[in-house]
Amino acid sequence: MAREAAAESPSKHVWRFFRAGGFDQVKLDTGADFVALGEGKLDQKLWVALACPTKGLEFDPKTLELLDVDKDGRIRAPEMIAAVKWTCSLLANPDELAKGSKALPLASIKSSSAEGKQLIASAKRILEGLGKAQANQISPDDTADTKAIFAQTNFNGDGIVPVDAAGDDAVKQVLVDLIACMGSVVDRSGKPGVDAKLVDGFFAAIAAHLAWLDKADKNVRPLGDDTDAAHAAYAAVKAKVDDYFARCRLAEFDPAALEALLKEQSNHLAAAAKDLTISSDEVATLPLARFEAVKPLPLESGVNPAWAAQVAALRAKVVKPLLGDKQVLSEGDWAKIVATIAPFEAWKASIAGAEVAPLGAARVRAIAASAAKAEIAKLLEKDKALEPEFQAIAAVDKLARYYRDLAKLLDNFVSFRDFYGRRDKAVFQVGTLYLDQRSCELCLRVDDAGRHATLAGMAKTCLVYCDLTRNATGEKMTIAAAFTGGHSDNLIVGRNGIFYDRKGQDWDATITKIIDNPISIRQAFWLPYKRFVRMIEEQVAKRAAAAEAASQSKLEVAATTVASADKTAPAKVEPKKIDIGTVAALGVAVGAIGTAVASLVTGVLQLAAWQLPLVLVGVFLLISGPSVVIAWLKLRQRNLGPILDANGWAVNAMAKVNIPFGGSLTKVAALPEGAQRDLRDPYAPPKSLTAKILTWLVILAILSGIGWALWNYGVVEKVLPGKLPKSTWYQEHEAAEKKAAEEAEKKAAEGAAAPAGG
Repeated sequence: MAREAAAESPSKHVWRFFRAGGFDQVKLDTGADFVALGEGKLDQKLWVALACPTKGLEFDPKTLELLDVDKDGRIRAPEMIAAVKWTCSLLANPDELAKGSKALPLASIKSSSAEGKQLIASAKRILEGLGKAQANQISPDDTADTKAIFAQTNFNGDGIVPVDAAGDDAVKQVLVDLIACMGSVVDRSGKPGVDAKLVDGFFAAIAAHLAWLDKADKNVRPLGDDTDAAHAAYAAVKAKVDDYFARCRLAEFDPAALEALLKEQSNHLAAAAKDLTISSDEVATLPLARFEAVKPLPLESGVNPAWAAQVAALRAKVVKPLLGDKQVLSEGDWAKIVATIAPFEAWKASIAGAEVAPLGAARVRAIAASAAKAEIAKLLEKDKALEPEFQAIAAVDKLARYYRDLAKLLDNFVSFRDFYGRRDKAVFQVGTLYLDQRSCELCLRVDDAGRHATLAGMAKTCLVYCDLTRNATGEKMTIAAAFTGGHSDNLIVGRNGIFYDRKGQDWDATITKIIDNPISIRQAFWLPYKRFVRMIEEQVAKRAAAAEAASQSKLEVAATTVASADKTAPAKVEPKKIDIGTVAALGVAVGAIGTAVASLVTGVLQLAAWQLPLVLVGVFLLISGPSVVIAWLKLRQRNLGPILDANGWAVNAMAKVNIPFGGSLTKVAALPEGAQRDLRDPYAPPKSLTAKILTWLVILAILSGIGWALWNYGVVEKVLPGKLPKSTWYQEHEAAEKKAAEEAEKKAAEGAAAPAGG
């Protein structure tokens, strides 16, 4: 509400506007304009756009990212106002914003404020780090590569400490161990390092793991340091040992079960040995040894060869230390081993600080006893102290980018000055499409042609969607191109063209979708006639297809007749004669044409000379009028808004694309000025004799009709009196005119004599 109130309040600043696209757009040329805009003094109802996407624009993506404060992928009017206000507050002369210079002079930064002084100092430090200590200006190219800026320093205010930042070797080793256990984050210098979160997590794990280690008394670790190795050997065969004694108990319970198990084992071996080879995996599925009721597990001979090594390890590391050197293991002995190992397994399952366990107990205790934690904390504090300086360095990058880009973006956001001024392409124009002897400059990148077309169709503009590919690089893109000149007769899905992006790179373009709308009044004028010709072509094609089918049928009949010629009498071949019916039909056709022309000329000759142009105009209006009116209405409604809105913009005005402006966006092929043409076409199709005869017959019929009309209406008699006899109709016409004149004279005489007689 506060922002709206500020926008509605009267402003002392005098805004200047220009007219383009059918609406008023603000000019931003002076520092006062930018300052007033940053203060929110321009009513947002006068902005051309209120939001735009950060993707799909021909603009520096880093600048767009800085403007998008809430990181939602869109730049809105409040974010733009805040950027202008901040930039103007740091420039000694906001007039320089209009220049859009590539580099920011250090002298242009306002040194009277504390923030300005910090920016100047940070800019100098950046230049020094890049080996440009004597430079008096800084560009976004200088501030873009933070790795180069901070390559020579380990402390840069990002809260991350690389390994090299530690001066003590012991602390360095702790940092190495920390990164190995917890991972790392990348420092602004590009080096791997640690931050406070990783450090706290690491030493918390060290403390937890140390407390867990201290719980391991003799009951937990019955073999001391050898307990870990003993447990590994125990765990490797525990399942198989349990399986062996379970089979023995089952055999003791039911001797029949023993026979079934032994038979199953024999069948398995027989199946596995069909190719006389038994893999270790197949053998490993068998029990540890041949089992019987109440039989101890052999630890030497009779052990499954696939498990011999594991059983030997169990005997050496577990059985011998706990029970003595035994050659067999009873089920009771095995139960003692399980009970002895159980506390260690429970303790192992409750491990804490598992992240640092790979370091080993000795290393964990050494780190816990050292002062590494305090030393690393000091390094982090030292780096953190430089954060304000880095923030100033980031602000230098931001100011340099705004100094270069802000004015241009405003001319594509607050107004569409670049687009309508034609001095430069707008940020939403991605390149130029060459197709069907035209070049289209209003091309926008789209992500989903179908979704875009749903809203863009409201623009009343002929839009052609093309898939673009660059085979050399594998890049792909989809664009929507507006055709605002020429006609749409040859725009067909599947046609190919060439697209040139803003970098001059060429792409293969293929039409995938068309939104057809009138392109020009000229196209609309000729559209009914083209449709009429197309209708005739379709009818001719249908009749030709029917005739072809009939001809094919006759050919099949003829082929059948020839095939059975030996079974029938030969047909008598009659000499080819002239078809009198055909000749009569041609005569009737020519006569009809002549009669029609004569009737038309007769009707025209009855009109006064001034009426002839009106009749001609009327005929054209009757045929082309509706199409032209519809096209005129649509062309008046053609606007840019829906096309951009479908791409994520929030266009705030009826940005029209009228016929003259549309003509500047789409160029139609034209010969260069002064070009010479040779109209002789060596490949022109030859004119057939039949076509010439028919043409002359039609011309003769037309001339005959005109001649008859001229003779019948007495035009010939007036031009060549007495040379030709008068037609009956003309004689009757003369007699009627003479009689009418006599009656008129008689009435006039009677009217003049009436007063005298009274």
